[in-house]
Amino acid sequence: MDTLIAEEVLAKKKQKKYLIVGIILLVIIACIWWVRFYFKPALTLADITTAKVEVGIIENTINATGEVLPEFEEVLTSPINASIKKVLMDAGNKVTKGQSILTLDKSVSQTDYDKLQFQMESKQNEIRKLKLDLEKSFYDIKSNNSIKRLRISNLTDGVSSAKRLLKAGGGTKEDVERAELELKVAELEKLQLENEIRSKQQTMKIEIREAEIALAIQRNDLDALKRRLDLADLIATRPGVITWVNKNIGSAVHEGDALVRIADLSGFKVAGSMSDNLLDKIHNNMTAIIRIGDTQLRGSIVNISPAVNNAIVSFDIQLNQKDSKVLRPNQKVDVFLVTATRNGVLRMANGPAFNGTDLQEIFVLKNGIAERRTVKTGLSNFDYVEILSGLKAGDEVITSDMGEYKNVKTVTISN
Repeated sequence: MDTLIAEEVLAKKKQKKYLIVGIILLVIIACIWWVRFYFKPALTLADITTAKVEVGIIENTINATGEVLPEFEEVLTSPINASIKKVLMDAGNKVTKGQSILTLDKSVSQTDYDKLQFQMESKQNEIRKLKLDLEKSFYDIKSNNSIKRLRISNLTDGVSSAKRLLKAGGGTKEDVERAELELKVAELEKLQLENEIRSKQQTMKIEIREAEIALAIQRNDLDALKRRLDLADLIATRPGVITWVNKNIGSAVHEGDALVRIADLSGFKVAGSMSDNLLDKIHNNMTAIIRIGDTQLRGSIVNISPAVNNAIVSFDIQLNQKDSKVLRPNQKVDVFLVTATRNGVLRMANGPAFNGTDLQEIFVLKNGIAERRTVKTGLSNFDYVEILSGLKAGDEVITSDMGEYKNVKTVTISN
């Protein structure tokens, strides 16, 4: 009997224990429910940013970097080998057309000019001497030709006399043949001399022409050197602003070395660059958006460099508003190249709430409650995101980061 009583007691204790555990679990569940009911996630309007869904244009863009450059920049180079003598204006100064900026020491080039001038005078004297020599030679040949002509005339008369004497019985046949032979030799000599005259005439023309060409080359060289000497005093060819000048007075410079840069700040362009991985997505006349602070300017690609340096491709952008007041030389800007455009689509302002995937978990705000919703997105850029489904025009969406609330369905938004 004692054993049966003990088993009943143990069974009752076990039942009591299970009951207590069950009650505790119910209390815990009730507490969790109560906490979830009375302490729902809540935010204030100051903690979030929102945007409304609207109908408009959406442009898909790819990012690039850019630098603002003057649309026109003149580079003044050294026209001669010289040294910097004097710098009259510094970078940042405005210049007008014809204003002197820098002068060079041109003493060495001046010596070369004088030497070339003497050489040209010597060549002119050489041509005059050549003409005199050739004229004398031609005159001697012509004189010899005249003598030959007289001799032929005399020999012709001798042949006629020999024939008359032979006919009259006062000469021999041999005398006639001798006279005819001498006449024939004289005629051949005259013909040879006439050929020599024609050859000499052609030779004279060629030699004089060659000398004149050599003189013309020397004259062109002299004129070119004179122009370079005149340009040794560097002057502005158009109005602008000096952006750089070589101020190393006394330093040697070579012909072609850059000395001064003058920019026309009335118009600007943008030199863009991006990874060559996206080279196949850009083309000439492609629309580009330039963002400078809160200002946006538009333009188009006008030139794409065929060379790729360090995996970077470069291109030039012509601005629609090239004289905008926000543009500054060498200013770094954000560039967005438009790859696609759609009109009349649902769109909303871009923000941290969008992570770039097609399906997005966002919160729609209505009557102080933010409800989590899944939406499908399309094109996007730095300003807007295209909404394909899940929202309608007029919906107010939280655009700030809501990652901390990804496991809740609603969030209370208080004022």
